[in-house]
Amino acid sequence: MKAFQKLSLLLAPFALLILFTSMNMKPKKIIFFGDSITQMGVAPGGYVDLISKALDPSKYEVIGAGIGGNKVYDLYLRMEQDVLVKKPDLVVIYIGVNDVWHKQSMHTGTDYDKFISFYQALINKIQGGGAKVVLCTPAVIGEKKNGANEMDADLDKYSAAIRDLAVKNKLPLCDLRTLFKTYGAQHNAEDLAKGILTTDGVHLNDKGNQTLAEALLPLVK
Repeated sequence: MKAFQKLSLLLAPFALLILFTSMNMKPKKIIFFGDSITQMGVAPGGYVDLISKALDPSKYEVIGAGIGGNKVYDLYLRMEQDVLVKKPDLVVIYIGVNDVWHKQSMHTGTDYDKFISFYQALINKIQGGGAKVVLCTPAVIGEKKNGANEMDADLDKYSAAIRDLAVKNKLPLCDLRTLFKTYGAQHNAEDLAKGILTTDGVHLNDKGNQTLAEALLPLVK
């Protein structure tokens, strides 16, 4: 009996180590939350797909939660079902293109003040659920250089608001607006409206998806 007790005492630390290790083997769950750019990003070669393939599947679970046409308040309305119930460890918010773009194309965009309010509410709810948050500025609505695209001024304004929210909430930021403008300045010699990092001035081509994946990957590890 004494020998059994001694053996139990010797084995106890190893049992605790195995238990602790098994508890920490749960993969980190990352949700990419956004519009059609994210919806398309889960397809082969999309930015979500590229990030997923770059991460160890035993350590990370990657989920795309993008829906075409979504604006910031759409994300807020479906946040519970598409994000919070899944108990993510990290949520990447990539929204804003339609909030600006649809002002002109559909007259259903999001007013600037409301955009900020809804965006802050998103951050609060996601953090309240225990997840970390990464913010992204919207990249482009047209790829012409030097502010020549019709909605550049508004897109710059909304992107600046997201930068301010990142500073205010002490959150990591993937500044795609600056990244894509800089890339265009260097590689869009013919001043094309599309075809540099996008297929249509908004949605990403292969190079755009690769560029976005490379920018986001360090922020989600």
